[in-house]
Amino acid sequence: MFQHIQGRILDQVESLWRQFAQGPGLPFRNVLTAESVEEVLRVEDVHSCDCVYTPLTVVRMLLAQAIDPDPSLRQAVSRLLAERAVEGHCTISAQTGAYSQARHRLPEGVLQRLTRQVGENLLREAPGSWLWKGRNVKIVDGSTISMPDTPANQTEYPQPSHEKPGLGFPLARVLAVFSLATGTILDAALGPFSGKETGETALFRSLHHHLRPGDVVVGDRYFCSYFEIALLQQLGIDVVMRLHQRRPVDFRTGTRLGKDDHLVVWKKPKCPKWLDEHTYQQLPAMLELREVRLKVPQPGFRTKTIVAVSTLTDPKEFTRRDLTDLHRLRWHGELDLRSLKQTLQMGILRGKSPAMVRKELWAHFLAYNLIRTVMAQAAQQHQVLPREISFKGALQTLLAFVPHVLVAPRDAIPDLAKRILTAVAQHRVGDRPDRYEPRARKRRYDNYMHLLIPRAEAKIRLFKGVYE
Repeated sequence: MFQHIQGRILDQVESLWRQFAQGPGLPFRNVLTAESVEEVLRVEDVHSCDCVYTPLTVVRMLLAQAIDPDPSLRQAVSRLLAERAVEGHCTISAQTGAYSQARHRLPEGVLQRLTRQVGENLLREAPGSWLWKGRNVKIVDGSTISMPDTPANQTEYPQPSHEKPGLGFPLARVLAVFSLATGTILDAALGPFSGKETGETALFRSLHHHLRPGDVVVGDRYFCSYFEIALLQQLGIDVVMRLHQRRPVDFRTGTRLGKDDHLVVWKKPKCPKWLDEHTYQQLPAMLELREVRLKVPQPGFRTKTIVAVSTLTDPKEFTRRDLTDLHRLRWHGELDLRSLKQTLQMGILRGKSPAMVRKELWAHFLAYNLIRTVMAQAAQQHQVLPREISFKGALQTLLAFVPHVLVAPRDAIPDLAKRILTAVAQHRVGDRPDRYEPRARKRRYDNYMHLLIPRAEAKIRLFKGVYE
């Protein structure tokens, strides 16, 4: 019978701290405490009958897979085998079966709660100088992830309809809310790529309850709709978004606040199918919004004019330049997604079931947040902003130091952690806001034939000696 996980929590959390250079006395160490982890396990009612692959050990191994260039199960088990040998523990099997079963037993909610907890705690403890005019700015952006072509994955996350059966891969849509100040993921939603209520706006509405009054949400033109802005205003949240391409703009109308800056009134459209009548009636009949226009003179930039829409209507407190500069910072959301999909290799996941895909996804989110915590510690100790530090540089430094940190004596951890932070802080991102490059590649890659029929059918043709 399964026994509730008790005891040894502190030791297991300490192993997690060591993995991400969390030494005693460092700032932001309390973003993930033993007590909070134990509370997460209690809320999720985590049980285990395995003394080796405990839930926290599985979490740590999932995180190691997320940041390791080789994310295979064999590599993860081999790493644990080496650690136990150095620490003098009994030998375990090098086979991956037991770890695979333990991963399936781990509830999805554990990784989700830990991810949100780390992101929110880091933002709560961040210095006020990291905020935008004393406000928490949250960037919302979406992307897609691919996964193995299994029947279970195809059922829950079908491949795009234009791809032929047997030739495509299941595709899921991911919507994430990032903190502009710390770069962490505060929450995320996952859904099928296509179908009713699967778009980025629908996923974002499912995350509204995690936002806080006084937040400022920055998004691209896809989120710039009357209902999205009205629903956020009901929650006490301001927005800065690029004007949707289908909404006309005329700076000769409205209340003029300055050059290319005016107040306009949006009237409430008809009730959409996804919105219930009661909520529709509670929304205001009109919204007074501010529109500002920014010209982009830099050569090489595709966009020459940007119109931003905002609920921050006071031109004295929030100047036109403030709003346009804040909207430009929305690009950090794109860079954060790039860090996840390319640097952490989240673009193509390996889970063969939807549940395992979601666990891998949230393991990447948690690993990303813990790396961001290391970057925040380095930034605070060296008097820079977290966004000025390279994410990939931080990851490379951690990968170089972590094997030594995991086996180091406890009294050596604080010094090692400070050395890591010093090295991380030296990897700065170049300040090149107006850099531009041709959208093309110089290096030629080998061209391989594309699979135009299902693999099983192609193998039959090869067996028969048909090679075309």
